[in-house]
Amino acid sequence: MPLNGEPYHTNKDNKNDITLDRLAAVGQIAAGIAHEVRNPLTTVKGFLHLLKEEQPHSYLDIAVEELENALLTMQNLLNVSKPDLDDEGLSDINLSTEIESILYLFQNQIYHVSIEKQLQDTHATVYGKRNQLKKALFNLIKNAFEAMPESGTITVKHYMENGKLLVSIQDTGVGIPEDKLGILGTPFFTSKEAGTGMGLTQVYSTIYEHNGKITVASEVGLGTNFTIEFPVREKKDVGVLELNLPYVENHTFSDFYGHNKESFMELLRAQGKTLFEHIKGVKHIDEQYVLNSTHQIVTLLNEADEFGLVMHAKEHGKTWAKLELELIVKLEWFQTVRKCYWDFLFNYYNNIDISKKEFFEIERNINFNLDTYVTHFSSSFSEYKSFLIEAQNELIDDLIVPVIPLSDTMAILPIIGMVDTKRAKHIQLKVLERIYQQHISYIIIDLSGVSYMDTAVLNHLFNIINGIRIQGCEAVLTGVRPEITNTIVELGIDLHAKVSTKATLQQAIQDYNKLHLRNQ
Repeated sequence: MPLNGEPYHTNKDNKNDITLDRLAAVGQIAAGIAHEVRNPLTTVKGFLHLLKEEQPHSYLDIAVEELENALLTMQNLLNVSKPDLDDEGLSDINLSTEIESILYLFQNQIYHVSIEKQLQDTHATVYGKRNQLKKALFNLIKNAFEAMPESGTITVKHYMENGKLLVSIQDTGVGIPEDKLGILGTPFFTSKEAGTGMGLTQVYSTIYEHNGKITVASEVGLGTNFTIEFPVREKKDVGVLELNLPYVENHTFSDFYGHNKESFMELLRAQGKTLFEHIKGVKHIDEQYVLNSTHQIVTLLNEADEFGLVMHAKEHGKTWAKLELELIVKLEWFQTVRKCYWDFLFNYYNNIDISKKEFFEIERNINFNLDTYVTHFSSSFSEYKSFLIEAQNELIDDLIVPVIPLSDTMAILPIIGMVDTKRAKHIQLKVLERIYQQHISYIIIDLSGVSYMDTAVLNHLFNIINGIRIQGCEAVLTGVRPEITNTIVELGIDLHAKVSTKATLQQAIQDYNKLHLRNQ
């Protein structure tokens, strides 16, 4: 059935929907699991850590890792079955903006999958839990990519219809059999070899919690289309939070922050879950690392230490790039930090009388320092990324032009695969550089791995040979295949006037060794 036709599986009434009943049943089961299984497993985990400290062993590392996976699966089950346990606050959310951010996370996969965005009515907002909705959209887009292991197209739409906001994610992948559509969203049901089935369960649970509806249309071999319908909300101004924080007379803001630091960290945990989800499983970085780093930033802000902020930003920008984490996620975290910081400032200055002039001076200094931090973090991140790309390009250059030294003065250049004009120019540049740098006086160019060269490429080859001779180096060609020989003959080129040739690489090496022995 076409994707634009009547869907196989439609949710028409949330209250009577079979998936809701299934999730409710899972919630009851999960409550029992939490008490009967999670607590004993946590105890086992604690004793395993004690054993590791007394007598480290690789088997214990594996046991702890697998136990972590089991506990994570159980926590995911609890989260999707009882999402109201999540302490994330409610806010107005522009899903078109969130979609743009999420797509950045898949940049490394866009080389084989094309993305078509049709984002309309981008002023519309929904009211709900930002991180839950972002995770649901992320799971749907991730599933779309995984449905197309070779190539394909993902179409993401955002538009208003009949007073509702619709988001659809359509792929041209393998599709879902009709008999499987009815059990989508069931925990542990998955068609993936390494999947747990919790991704779609989270999607269904989150959409229902936000009074939304899901429609799925799919056909095997053609692809799948998930369409989500949300009630819309009038966009409101972004305000500050009034927090019930203790204030001590004559305390500075730095004192106020220090006194309420744990509340600040809890606020960050609640509002910054996108980052914490993203870094799960990444070595050398976890939630506590991020919070400690943020505490250092806030301390430097409180001290108005611009130089300290710059140095911290440079160090952590490089670290983030080393760990191959996306810049967009960290920039969103900085927005969260800025918002929480201003919430704290509001709650502090709500107890103090200050003039408008003083307020605007405070605002200008704080935002200037925060912007300075973000600028240097982004620059450091981009600089190190550029360094990594340059290092990779140098490695590729070494592989494309592998000048292999066999002695202090003799080397081999094996050329393998197709040689076009661009590659021939690159070989010419790199070979002449290596001859100069390594003081090579004798080089064997082996063409046994090249089956075809057009006229333009042959001319470049002769340019390479002429350049080698100008630098005082003798060149020998080996492994010239009949196809290349025919081209040379038809062009009437006197090859022996330019360079000596040998039948094989082995023969050229043997002749060089004999000549070298005679000259000693």
